[in-house]
Amino acid sequence: MLTSTQVVEALSALAQHTRLEIYRLLVACGPQGMAAGQLAERLKVSPANMSFHFKALSHAGLISSRQEGRFVYYAANFTVMNGMLAYLTENCCAGNLQDCAIPSKKC
Repeated sequence: MLTSTQVVEALSALAQHTRLEIYRLLVACGPQGMAAGQLAERLKVSPANMSFHFKALSHAGLISSRQEGRFVYYAANFTVMNGMLAYLTENCCAGNLQDCAIPSKKC
């Protein structure tokens, strides 16, 4: 389980449009991640700006990186993501999980 400090750091890192988009793409890519250059190209963000955002996301523990040849791949840290979600839902609906169910739409 993450501490409240870790959750605040993670949420702070995600509270920026480009970082949120990077993270969403990495979550969709799964554990294999994506090369930094591909992410920059896909999001139309300069490599210098991407480095700034990668640093913030890495510092918050939301992503990890690995070197393969001359490429750096980034991947979402699913353990931290799941820990953050668990922290946020721990006291959902005052412990009455059935109350947290999404009501069905009646159209």
